[in-house]
Amino acid sequence: MSDALEFHKGEGGLSHAVIDTPQAEAEIYLQGAHITRWIPAGQRAVLFTSARSFFAPGKPIRGGVPLVFPWFGPRDGGLPGGGLPGPMHGYARIAEWTLESTRVRDDGAVELHLTLPPVDAFQLSFHAVIGKQLEMELEVQNTSAEELTFEEAMHTYFAVSDIHQVSLSGLEGTDYLDKADEFKRKRQPAEPIRIAKYTDQIHVNTGATCVIEDPAWARRIVIEKTNSATTVVWNPWVDKTPGFADMAPEEWRDMLCVETANAGENAIRLAPHATHRMKATIRSEPRP
Repeated sequence: MSDALEFHKGEGGLSHAVIDTPQAEAEIYLQGAHITRWIPAGQRAVLFTSARSFFAPGKPIRGGVPLVFPWFGPRDGGLPGGGLPGPMHGYARIAEWTLESTRVRDDGAVELHLTLPPVDAFQLSFHAVIGKQLEMELEVQNTSAEELTFEEAMHTYFAVSDIHQVSLSGLEGTDYLDKADEFKRKRQPAEPIRIAKYTDQIHVNTGATCVIEDPAWARRIVIEKTNSATTVVWNPWVDKTPGFADMAPEEWRDMLCVETANAGENAIRLAPHATHRMKATIRSEPRP
């Protein structure tokens, strides 16, 4: 296993695992159980991480796959402890996770299982498989005798050649809340999404597979999901990027967030002592 996975002190002194196999290279930080890099063998990086990202205790990492839990966006009423102050997108992405186990599977992929310390109401764990494809599963166990309501997301940043040139299919005909336009509810036309301005769309009631078409890099990124009814599409464009100290001025051109989530009207209401698992599987393919 030592040849496939090693631990290092990364930027800012944060511990992270470096995975290097014939199938892929990857990095995952224990803070946030945060995958910051995944490069399938012979391909370009699939994930985007900002060159200006903070790597510091208690600070979210800009890029890769932040884990959002137990609320999406600013803290809202109706969620655990609703109405109380709390960090944007919850605490899971800035908490220190524990690596419980690792192994190399028979097919050559590397598995990692991480957990957060249990709290009064729930236990949170994250399972990742790093190989020719990237598999991620966020598991929530309701350990209480009461129903548990929460939101969650794998806030995945994808690397693209040029945001002006790519398109996203799979969300045609879905309803979405347009955060860039006062959260108005809208319907996506029967055509792929093309980004031409600040975009922050919360597509609801959809379990569809999404595909990023990137002709300049001659590839398509396929995002499949299970037990997720929300897909968020986000790009800060030139409008919002200056407000992020952890993002370079032109990096909005190089990324597109397509987030596997359960948020808003799709928040999870988990019965006492039940378990919920949300999964995303990502692969990069040559364009036909």
